[in-house]
Amino acid sequence: MPPSLLEQVKKNELDCELVKEILTEYELTIDSYEQVRQRPVDNDEQEKYYSGKKSNHTFKTQMVILPDGRDIVDVIAGEPGPKSDITLFRENRDRFHTKQKFKGYLGYIGEDLIETPIKKPRNGELTIEQKDENQKFSSKRIFVEHRIRSVKIFRVVQDRFKLNSKKYEQVIMTICGLVRLRIGALILPIPVSPISSYGN
Repeated sequence: MPPSLLEQVKKNELDCELVKEILTEYELTIDSYEQVRQRPVDNDEQEKYYSGKKSNHTFKTQMVILPDGRDIVDVIAGEPGPKSDITLFRENRDRFHTKQKFKGYLGYIGEDLIETPIKKPRNGELTIEQKDENQKFSSKRIFVEHRIRSVKIFRVVQDRFKLNSKKYEQVIMTICGLVRLRIGALILPIPVSPISSYGN
């Protein structure tokens, strides 16, 4: 069970390039989350994985989904928690078509390829129109949070990760595959005959 659409088609270069091109018709939604892990023994590892945001050592996972959440397009798991979302995105940007556009939250401000909400000005307030725009934006972006929540249903993702840290990526990828199976996302629902089925 492939954990993501891109993972599902990566073995066939033609299918992979075709899927990436088709995806440019969508503004994909991106977000990430942190999960607490066991404290590393090595001092350098402790520093690398210590997240001030969580006041703990964490892994970070980035998820990219279709606009309505009907499929997981890409997953990056097991990165150090302190790594910023925008840095994680930029490090893996080449996994997508150069024309691909994304939708993200305020943490991605500064990345031209990602549309973000309107940030409240310092010592100022948003206008009513800007607040309405942000509300509309949030109603579209909420699907990525729902998909992340569907992954977090599994207790191994909810709790502190106590297994071998080297197994983290494998565990997350397996869970994403199970989520895709449950939501029936093993076939991209786009009426283009050459890619009507990726499982074959």
